[in-house]
Amino acid sequence: MTARAALLLSLALAGLLPAAMPALGQPGAAPAVVPLPPPVPSRSGLDTDALKSDLRGTEEAQKRLRVELEAAKGDRARLNQMLVETATRTRSVEQQLIDVEGRIVMLDGSAADLSASLAKRRGVLAQVLAALMRMGREPPPALLMRPDDALDAVRSAILLGALLPELRVEAETLAADLSEQARVRGELTAARDSLTRLKAELDDDRKRLSILVTERQRRQAEEQPVPQAEKSQAETVAKATGDVHDLVTRLETEVGPSARAADAAKAVTRPVEPGKPDLTALRNPARITPAIAFSQAKGLLPLPVAGVTVKTFGAPDSVGGAEKGMTIATRAGAPVSAPADGWVVYAGPFRSYGQLLIINAGGGYHILMAGMERITVDLGQFVLAGEPVGVMGGLSRTAGPAARGAAVPASSQGPTLAAGQAPSVVPTAGLRFGNEAGTALGQPQLYVEFRKDGISIDPTPWWAATDSQKVRG
Repeated sequence: MTARAALLLSLALAGLLPAAMPALGQPGAAPAVVPLPPPVPSRSGLDTDALKSDLRGTEEAQKRLRVELEAAKGDRARLNQMLVETATRTRSVEQQLIDVEGRIVMLDGSAADLSASLAKRRGVLAQVLAALMRMGREPPPALLMRPDDALDAVRSAILLGALLPELRVEAETLAADLSEQARVRGELTAARDSLTRLKAELDDDRKRLSILVTERQRRQAEEQPVPQAEKSQAETVAKATGDVHDLVTRLETEVGPSARAADAAKAVTRPVEPGKPDLTALRNPARITPAIAFSQAKGLLPLPVAGVTVKTFGAPDSVGGAEKGMTIATRAGAPVSAPADGWVVYAGPFRSYGQLLIINAGGGYHILMAGMERITVDLGQFVLAGEPVGVMGGLSRTAGPAARGAAVPASSQGPTLAAGQAPSVVPTAGLRFGNEAGTALGQPQLYVEFRKDGISIDPTPWWAATDSQKVRG
């Protein structure tokens, strides 16, 4: 828009357009420009000073972490606390990133709509403004100066009376659009700044978490090593079993670490009393048995990963059945935590599930999680609620529930890929979450299923309110 047109619009909004029209034809008139938000400065090249500063910050953070680990040497409780705290903080930052990315998608859409609206009305506004500029150069005659032109003056007055209200409406609409565009640009800038900050925080937390997990598994291997023969036996049982229920049954009777884990779970007997359970034990990071009975943990469990729910328990699946669990779309490389205290009875590949993790939570309850690229715990290992147990991948296969990420068996929970059918693989780096669950289908997906005595149950009542409020299904 030209400065002259902007002047017309600003004067129209102020109610001064008729008085200012003659000045449009006068040379030297100072135009007023409607202020627009300043453009975002473009940055090119590498900021070496910033890179060096970031590198120094990373090195200092790793030094501090090494000092903390050295201080926690032999202190299992301290290491567990560090793991849970870091995983919780990482999950929180992941969720904030998802929210900001969804906000950016929405703001980008609003900006595009505003630009389209302005472009659509550009022709009409140009015609009206051109007519006014011509009228400014050749103003209508004054009624008192030339009575013989009274008819022309009346006609001009009628024309202006009909034209100016329409111009005012157009001017107000355009001014509102420009104001909204400035607001959207400002929010986009703030959202992108927040995105940059959160990504830096997430990168630091993931590095810290990786070091802590490595240290935990090193200690686990020293204190409770799992012989390779027993790991191979578990994999052999998994290959020879076609059903999850049978897999759990055979593992907990035939494979040493899984059997010991099942025995430990059975040995823990906690009376189920009415009312809220005593949560004091949850504050003890050194615990080696579940803090509370799983049946009494409803409304207390943290979601295992930050993300967007794309499938819920009981929803229709693609083969006429119902979903036996829930599926959460995540960001690439997101860490996965244990929803509850329990013992690992299986960690490895299993048919269409991909990488499958099974946790015995006691009381006949098992937690199944699949879709991870990597599992970071071992057979027989006891894990705390909120403790990291795996990592999501950077690619997602979205061709069907049996692809990595959906992880549901064809026999009961969804179709597998047809013979020779290639899954759709979408890189997730840079993909954004929208406000609707369907826009997250290109992301990695974690499948979560709760089972009681081998039967799938709805996990929804178990999630903590602060987490379930973030799930958009």
